[in-house]
Amino acid sequence: MTEKTPGGELRADARRNREGLLAVAREVFSEQGTDASLRDVARRAGVGIGTLYRHFPTREALLEAILHSGFEGLRTSADELVEAEPPGVALTRWLEEFALRSGAYRGLPASVMSALHDEGSELHASCSAMYQAAARLLAGAQAAGAVRTDVEPEDLFAAAAAVGWAAEHTDPKRASRILALLNAGLLSDGRPTL
Repeated sequence: MTEKTPGGELRADARRNREGLLAVAREVFSEQGTDASLRDVARRAGVGIGTLYRHFPTREALLEAILHSGFEGLRTSADELVEAEPPGVALTRWLEEFALRSGAYRGLPASVMSALHDEGSELHASCSAMYQAAARLLAGAQAAGAVRTDVEPEDLFAAAAAVGWAAEHTDPKRASRILALLNAGLLSDGRPTL
């Protein structure tokens, strides 16, 4: 039995299953992190594991469905910050937003960094779009003389993911302090702003 109508849209029951799986996956990932059992997700959603895999053939596909709008929001935020703020401020504000969001689920920073280097991952396109947004912000801040010229986009993205990791494993105040240190280290004048 196909899950799509002759017009190519998901049938109502399939759409309910998909939406239910996404809602439960968000809850389970919030509790257990991105390595949570997919069987647990299916069980809590009241469907079989086969139904989960029909909608989301891999863990990365499920993560992509959950995270896509947030990733798109970060990409859009980068574009808006470029228009609204001086280049250095735009970069540091975006990094704060990225670090905050990357701590949403335990294990997410590692998943993002892994997907960035795996073109076969369902998360790759979204992660790559965020990476490109960060690279544009960095280039603009460097061109304006606000940020050190020896910082590469990969350094920036990895450091921001590390702040997200720190947010998972330390006191939130500590993660904020680490982010402030990161931002201070990026600045051309190197003055800390703790």
